[in-house]
Amino acid sequence: MKEEPFAPKKEKSQKERQVCIFVHQIMRYFILLWLMILCIKGMAQNAPLSPRIANYEMDVFLDVENKQVQGETLLDWKNTSTDTITSLQFHLYYNAFKNNESTFLKDGTDFPDFLESQESACERWAWMEVQKIMDEQGNDLVVNMRYIHPDDDNDKDETVLEVPLTTPVLPNQSIRLQMDWLSKIPNIAARTGYNKDYYFMAQWFPKVGVYESAGMRYAEKGQWNCHQYHSSGEYYADFGVYEVAINVPGNFVVGSSGTLINQQEEGDRKIHTYRVEDVIDFTWTASPHYVVQETTWKHVSIRLLTYPEHRHFASRYFKTIKNAMEYLEKYVGEYPYETLTIVDPPIHGLFTGGMEYPTLVSSLSFCFLPVGIKTPETLTTHEFVHQYFMQMLATNEQEEPWMDEGFTTYFEGRILDHYEGEKTSTIDTWGIKAGNVEFNRAEFLAMDNPKIADANRWSWEYVHGGYGEIAYNKTALWLRTLEGIVGIETMNEIIKTYFDRWKFKHPCGQDFFDIVNEIVPKNHGDEFGENMDWFFEQVFYGSDICDYSVASIENREVNAKEGFMGDLEDCVWVEADGDDNGVGESLFKSEVVLYRLGEVKLPLEVQINFEDGQSVLEKWDGKARSTDFKYVGKNKIVSVEIDPERKIYIDKNFLNNSRSVEVQQMGIRKYWMQVMVWVQRLMEVFV
Repeated sequence: MKEEPFAPKKEKSQKERQVCIFVHQIMRYFILLWLMILCIKGMAQNAPLSPRIANYEMDVFLDVENKQVQGETLLDWKNTSTDTITSLQFHLYYNAFKNNESTFLKDGTDFPDFLESQESACERWAWMEVQKIMDEQGNDLVVNMRYIHPDDDNDKDETVLEVPLTTPVLPNQSIRLQMDWLSKIPNIAARTGYNKDYYFMAQWFPKVGVYESAGMRYAEKGQWNCHQYHSSGEYYADFGVYEVAINVPGNFVVGSSGTLINQQEEGDRKIHTYRVEDVIDFTWTASPHYVVQETTWKHVSIRLLTYPEHRHFASRYFKTIKNAMEYLEKYVGEYPYETLTIVDPPIHGLFTGGMEYPTLVSSLSFCFLPVGIKTPETLTTHEFVHQYFMQMLATNEQEEPWMDEGFTTYFEGRILDHYEGEKTSTIDTWGIKAGNVEFNRAEFLAMDNPKIADANRWSWEYVHGGYGEIAYNKTALWLRTLEGIVGIETMNEIIKTYFDRWKFKHPCGQDFFDIVNEIVPKNHGDEFGENMDWFFEQVFYGSDICDYSVASIENREVNAKEGFMGDLEDCVWVEADGDDNGVGESLFKSEVVLYRLGEVKLPLEVQINFEDGQSVLEKWDGKARSTDFKYVGKNKIVSVEIDPERKIYIDKNFLNNSRSVEVQQMGIRKYWMQVMVWVQRLMEVFV
């Protein structure tokens, strides 16, 4: 009798247990699903961004007494072609400073004497010696290695080493080599070296070249692309993973490409181990005097290494680099690496400033310059942009330097103009204001001969000058001009498409032109023709100059009747007595004449301004040597301006682009601007 009330409760408890079992099963499925999602996400995050063809594990010892680096390398190299590879080629960059017979020094570059430390004459020279190369089968490959010189007949140049293989590398197979090598560090050569106890280690280890299979870039058949070291042009290498253990004196501070993954002490020395993935190079620096300052931007840890007297520049560096990261993420693509190191070298390391390497850039700052001369901002922005075009796209800087330096200079200007002001992005001091593009124009168009060369040449083929002016500045100007012609929205689409399609793939120039010719007709139809080849033929493949001018403005009062109107004996001249409405105002026949002074032909806009404040915007295809615009009305033309919105940045002379019926006085600002251009250029000469 007493158990009866409890019977329903027992039945309910059983249902609850069933519900609990069901809920637990559902929760278990959800947990498993969640773990699977996390696993897939983690795999996606860790998936290689690049082919990872050349992978290095290195142990290096910095010998500060003898100014040497002793190195051991394990190189894993993958043959991604359909060819059988019978030899490898390596860059030995330090041999460019072995003697004055190297191609690098015969090109015309010399040591910066005023930066040398007080060493003996022989201390300035450097070299790189491969002491052992062993494959996995234990074959000694040193006995057959030899120096080659693929670019010239200079048998004294030892910057390219060919290593025949005992066992060829078959398609889609890999080879692992163990290498021992020794480098004598130069006493501050171009971009690298030591001075006092400052070390900047760039291009410091034997680095394998790029094997280009048929169809890659311009290769008609499989070939090694491993140029000698030239003073113009920089680097080209395959992507890979680097893990480098750097053994330095214990009081030295180290900065490096990649992320610090381990640090340990060995007596009075420290070993700093760094790792970085999907990059084309590895660079590091060391000094006992570095001050380290740090910040973050999103997922990126940012370190600034500078000497104590320059530590106050940190706020400028950090603001600038975050601006650049923000802008490039929006308009180009994501910066995928976890770190970025900025190096501000001391004055005795000046020749290592203004350079770019994977996840590490060097800049310059000068305490004697006013804040308004924005050298740190300009250099830091420029070198960071290289992370996209030199590093992630990894174009060939020796064969097509414009693809890196030109695009970088173009985006340097866009970024600085956006954050620092279009008219003040480079100089804003002493009443002088200048934007970045003004420097591009000054450096290119102020050349003695801006027609000295086209841009379609290898870096060392600018034999009589023009490399920097054309590869850097002219390219930036015609990219700005392309932006002006097709519009900023189309230009942004071109850049993003180019980057997304070709990142980590080594594009060539034609790959970019193809994308322009894909996007522009899609957005503009046939407004600019079937494609934009007509533009590239002029500004890239050609060396002609663009120059348009306003030749004249004429306003002539119109008479109502003039000449023989009735018969041949009665010449009539009647002064105008009003318009058709009988208002009584005079009519004017106004005419503007424009000239094309240069050979480059570009579509233009022309703004005609009348005395009543009205304006007319005309379009001219820019092809004829001259053209005119005529008007009849009550208002005279007071001024004319070609390209009023400044779209044609490659136009040689902006001063002749406008004309007024009143004489314009040109102030002294123009001449101060020229002075400031050269001051800034001096500061940036090593970019």
